[in-house]
Amino acid sequence: MAKLTIVSGDDSEEFELEDGEGISEVCEEAGVPFACTEGVCGTCVIEVLEGQENLSEFTQEEKDFLGDEGGCERLACQCKIRHGKVKVTF
Repeated sequence: MAKLTIVSGDDSEEFELEDGEGISEVCEEAGVPFACTEGVCGTCVIEVLEGQENLSEFTQEEKDFLGDEGGCERLACQCKIRHGKVKVTF
């Protein structure tokens, strides 16, 4: 099981996810705004604080919207948690 921590202001919530599961549902539950869910609009941009290496590879949609893969921003609608722990904020 993987663990995703979502930080919003002074609050944080921790979720357990199956390895390889998408993070969009729990991000939306935690308050991350969503619109298209297809990686086009960028509404669901999150910042990865820890565990970037535990997320799936950048999708083409993320590359098109965010540019360079080296940054800490991701699109929540496109990410899957591979394993381990990841901490994000929005």
